[in-house]
Amino acid sequence: MIDIHTLTIPQAREALSKKEMSVVDLARLYIDTITAKNPEINAYLEVFPDWQEQAEEAQKRIDAGDTAPLLGVPLAIKDNILIHGKKASASSKMLENYVATYDATIITKLKQAGAIFLGRTNMDEFAMGGSTETSAYGVTKNPHDTSRVPGGSSGGSAAAVAMDGALAAIGTDTGGSVRQPASFCGLVGFKPTYGAVSRNGLIAMGSSLDQAGPLARTVTDAQILADIMKGVDPLDSTTIEIPAVATDKKPVIGVPRAFISGDGIDTAVKEHIDATIKLLKTKGYEVRDIELPSAQYALSIYYILMPAEVSSNLARYDGVRYGLHVDGDTLIEDYFKTRKAGFGREVRRRIMLGTYVLSAGYADEYYYKAEALRASLKADFNEVFKTVGVILTPTAPTPAFKIGEKISDPVSMYLSDIFTVTANIVGIPAISLPTGQVEIDSHMIPIGTQYMAAAGQDDILFALGKDILGE
Repeated sequence: MIDIHTLTIPQAREALSKKEMSVVDLARLYIDTITAKNPEINAYLEVFPDWQEQAEEAQKRIDAGDTAPLLGVPLAIKDNILIHGKKASASSKMLENYVATYDATIITKLKQAGAIFLGRTNMDEFAMGGSTETSAYGVTKNPHDTSRVPGGSSGGSAAAVAMDGALAAIGTDTGGSVRQPASFCGLVGFKPTYGAVSRNGLIAMGSSLDQAGPLARTVTDAQILADIMKGVDPLDSTTIEIPAVATDKKPVIGVPRAFISGDGIDTAVKEHIDATIKLLKTKGYEVRDIELPSAQYALSIYYILMPAEVSSNLARYDGVRYGLHVDGDTLIEDYFKTRKAGFGREVRRRIMLGTYVLSAGYADEYYYKAEALRASLKADFNEVFKTVGVILTPTAPTPAFKIGEKISDPVSMYLSDIFTVTANIVGIPAISLPTGQVEIDSHMIPIGTQYMAAAGQDDILFALGKDILGE
């Protein structure tokens, strides 16, 4: 009997190839779990009605001898990734009834690899949030403790896997939106080097920051998905080729002590970092302290650059071309009423912040200074990577927090991103690995640890992760 709680992609492919079970039977195990658990967890906004049709088509390919790497593998897809003929709302009223007219490039690749798309998962509205509480369609709950958040903005994707509602899932990561939910839900979450994965067909938030990435139970599964999705795309001029990297030598691990020793870091998180460092040393890794002087400005850099890009990207939602439309007495009233009705509080807040930092008289004071500091942060990382191969930090400063605990305090919520935003700002790959759990209120709550490598060194993180988790 297949145990979907521990099932991996290679195991699923082997079982399907050996005809130990059919693709429909495998998909139905996940559908049954979704039916039982999703009413409480709210990981899925929609289960696709054609899931069985997809499974039957995959079965035909298997029967014909096809050995595609994801053939028959059931995945969950974040609601801001376009699938032709399916709704993609970005969990916003603005796009409530929008149906995608084409496939995102990564969806095309996943289809070619044989994946089954079970449904679209809940998220923070337009990927703006760190808890999946800003969704227009209700909060997603953490399967480990339903009084707590699953993280965000890819919280629905993380919860779908954690509740056994998908073998793996795809999310997007702008400032940690794959890695932080992975940490909160006890999963592996990976953000590729910027440009490794096409953004074509992703509903944009911050164009210089966004990258799609996998959430999975194992590093091997995450690597399989990442390898399928990556590659140069003529529809996205920022895409680059990521060559294979030798992984036979253990990288030196750098720990930015000053950066990870702040008062806002939970004691349990600090203890897990210390335990992880001890584990790395027992496995033969050299661990040394490093300095990242500009890292203290990372959160400030991010929350200037990201809202600026949000302001630009969301200007297109004006009620004229597509999406929600609310009538006013004049054209300008159409704009105002549509955007007020279509966007939630957090989205409006970030649009206003972005418009402000880009406005005449303030761009020099804020936006261009943030870009200069971004260059300084990149220089710091480049210098550090001359002496170490990987940088270790917590993924998040705390374990998963309570639903409602931070939603009314934006600054407190933004501080949850303090360790993850750096990788997006400088465009390097990063992975969150589950390092253990802490007991809180009689629940075992996961804690994750983040590893970052130089741009293009994605394979080093996969090799390191497999070694640490014993895969």
